[in-house]
Amino acid sequence: MAGATFLVVANMLGVGIFTSSGFLIASVPSRPIALLAWVVGGGIALLGAICYGALARRLPESGGEYFFLSRTIHPAAGFVGGWMSLLVGFSAPIAAATYGLIKYTETWYPDWVDPRWVGTAVLFGFALLHGLSVRRAVVLQNGIVVLKIVLIFVLIAVAGANLSPSAPPEGGSVKLGSFVVSLMYISFAYSGWNAAVYLGGEISDPERTLPRAMMIGTLMVIVLYLALNVVFLYGPPVEAIAGKPEVARIAAEHLGGKGFAEFTSALIAIALLTSISAMIMAGPRVYAKMAEDGYLPRWLGSEDPPATNAVLLQLAIALIMFWIPDFQNLARYIGFTLGIGTALTVVGLMRLKFREPESVRVPGWPWVPILFLLLISCVTVTAVVLDPKPSTWGLVTIAVGLVAWKLQTSLGGGTGRRD
Repeated sequence: MAGATFLVVANMLGVGIFTSSGFLIASVPSRPIALLAWVVGGGIALLGAICYGALARRLPESGGEYFFLSRTIHPAAGFVGGWMSLLVGFSAPIAAATYGLIKYTETWYPDWVDPRWVGTAVLFGFALLHGLSVRRAVVLQNGIVVLKIVLIFVLIAVAGANLSPSAPPEGGSVKLGSFVVSLMYISFAYSGWNAAVYLGGEISDPERTLPRAMMIGTLMVIVLYLALNVVFLYGPPVEAIAGKPEVARIAAEHLGGKGFAEFTSALIAIALLTSISAMIMAGPRVYAKMAEDGYLPRWLGSEDPPATNAVLLQLAIALIMFWIPDFQNLARYIGFTLGIGTALTVVGLMRLKFREPESVRVPGWPWVPILFLLLISCVTVTAVVLDPKPSTWGLVTIAVGLVAWKLQTSLGGGTGRRD
């Protein structure tokens, strides 16, 4: 179970936590309210993990949302879920994490080195690793995740010891709409709590392992996120971090000087490297599953992991997104679109539960899935009204997926499995 739990932690503990608080505090200029947003976001992630755990017990195979939606709602929903995973679930977050990596480490390179080429080299390196050997990649992944968690506790301890007992003055008032929209940043930061389901068919005893891994991993990350945000939000003045992506470095320099800031940048580099690695490992399993069912070209499939061609496809898309970044809108686009995908998956769980009441066990039924859907719906509707640009791109992504499905089926693709 350790490997699956580490995969969840590695996927979640990435660029979102080390960049989102600066954008969050710009729209929600109150430290207590900003921390409350992280609590609410963690609660949504935990509710989602419970729901996905119930699905994983009943459908313990690789493929994530594509597999779940295909089997619980309709192959068209599964195709769109897989399409969203390809673009928004993995490729876009990989690009965002690589952007965060070079943002925190750009002062390490000579002036003649373009940091974007460093990020490109990182992506190629991990694609090569995961495209050749699953076992070696998992061993390396687990070791780095353990190191990352230890170093984060060191960061929290050192920074916490230097926090001033009286925080600087608070910022302005907070509107309810701004608070709700800010949850898109939080959703982006918490994305990855469902990572283990993408490798369900490769994990021993998945019916028992997957739900526990998602729950334990999500709880661990919630605790770490709250501790880190106390440091990020209460260390420097609000105006020093508002709207800045490198919030952790700013907080560290304010609390411990340039040396501590460099240590923090190195820690974050390790965290982002493991996050990139975990997503490059998990994503291709979705595309390989879609190819197996006939919804993507057969050359993307693989009888055995690691589905090398799917790794290369994901690499190409991530590189395109990385080289044309608009990080703030990218983060909100990811949070908005993934929220819709997870909500549809939970709708599929409820449909499956009504269809098979005896074989599907959902803790807290029916209130856990209902509460999850209410919270996601609230964020989604508010985002469409108050923050239309990234939400429009999210809706366009879904619409293009539906068009691609129609084209695929009109050409005779897909097996239409719903078992």
